Parts: sequence; structure tokens; C-alpha cells
Amino acid sequence: MVEESHGLEIGQHFYWRLGQLDLHGQIFLSSWILIGALLTIVVTGTRRMGRKPGGLQNLLEFLWDYIRNLSREQIGEAAYRDWMPFIGTLFLFIFFCNWGGALVPWRLVRLPSGELGAPTGDINTTVALALLVSLAYFYAGLSRKGLRYFEYYVEPTPIMLPFKIVEDFTKPLSLSFRLFGNIMADELTVSVLVLLLPLFVPLPMMFLGLFTSAIQALIFATLAAYYIGEAVHEEHA
Repeated sequence: MVEESHGLEIGQHFYWRLGQLDLHGQIFLSSWILIGALLTIVVTGTRRMGRKPGGLQNLLEFLWDYIRNLSREQIGEAAYRDWMPFIGTLFLFIFFCNWGGALVPWRLVRLPSGELGAPTGDINTTVALALLVSLAYFYAGLSRKGLRYFEYYVEPTPIMLPFKIVEDFTKPLSLSFRLFGNIMADELTVSVLVLLLPLFVPLPMMFLGLFTSAIQALIFATLAAYYIGEAVHEEHA
């Protein structure tokens, strides 16, 4: 069952109603399309791997090395291998979502209401990703240190306890709003320029948006790896 939700929103949205739950249908659709494209690229690039990589295999091996070095630098030699898949998935998903919002002609897909766009241009997606990061670094700390992990909150002095609790709330907030704000601002800027100057003036802004979209994916993945590394670091024990 589909219904249109009314309220204070940026644009119109397409919802699926499941019982008493409203699901953001356009975000699910665009996410599945981009995940399908990402899986297709990965499967195609790894189907026939050779000793001398070329084409997609070369690109995928470059990404693998980059994510491995990023994870090792931020998390540390002892634990980075366990978290490489998580950090790599975050980076690739956010990167594809950001670039997909800028490059894919979503307006060609007609919906009963609203329109498709970058999943990361919706606050629900970025908050969900940030909460996953929070769960990940809590799990990383507890699985590696056990209850000793909570000693971090009272080091170097118990006075730090309330500040470190507040920090745990601000981490996902800063992650989610930074990503959402940058992607939404880029989409709105390009949309306004297209309406006002529809020929060639918006093109430089679109190329700049592609660059900043890639940077935002890198920042999100780097901060996620840093938070996990902070949780597993033995100096906190």
C-alpha cells in the first residue's frame, strides 16, 4: 500500500506503508539500484582474475589496497583485518550513492510522488549509517577488551565521564549531518543553477560536486575506522 505523507519536508517523498510503518520507498529503490550496479562491477571485475591485472580488476585491486592501507593506518596492525570489509563496504556504498545522485538521470524514472535521488541525500540513510558505525566501535571495544572497555570513560580522571558520554552521542550526529548536509547542499545548488542558467554554467558545479562527493565518502570511512581504532587501542585499557 502506498500513501503520500504530509509534513515539513524538502520536496515530496514516496512511501510504502507496511502496517503502521512508513518506509521511504524512493530511498530503498535507489539504494537497491546502486547496490546492484556495485555488485555487477565487483563480480565482473573478479570473474577472471589474471596475474597482470587490467581494466576493472586493476581498479578493484587499487581500491582494495587503498582500503587496506586506510584501515591499517586508522585501526592498527593487530585488528584492521577484521574491520576491512566493514570499512570497505561503507566507503564503496557511500561513494556509489554520492556519485549515483550526481550522474544517474533519476528523473527519467516516474514515481506516484517524489523522485529518485542519492540515498545519502536523505537524513534517514546517513543517520542509519552513522548508527552502524556507533554499534561497530562499541562492539569492537567490548569484543577486544571486555568490560575493561568502559575504563576509557573514566580515564585519565572520572571527571571525564559525562564528557565522554556526550561524545558518544555527538559522533553519530556529526557523521550523519556532515554527509547529509554536503550532499543535499550540492544537489540543491545544481538544481537551482539548472533552473536559472540551464546551459553550461551548472557543469563546473557538477564536476565540483563529484569531487566533494568522493571526499565525503573518504571522510566518513576514515572517521569510522578512526573510531574503531580508538575503541580497540590498548592504551585505553
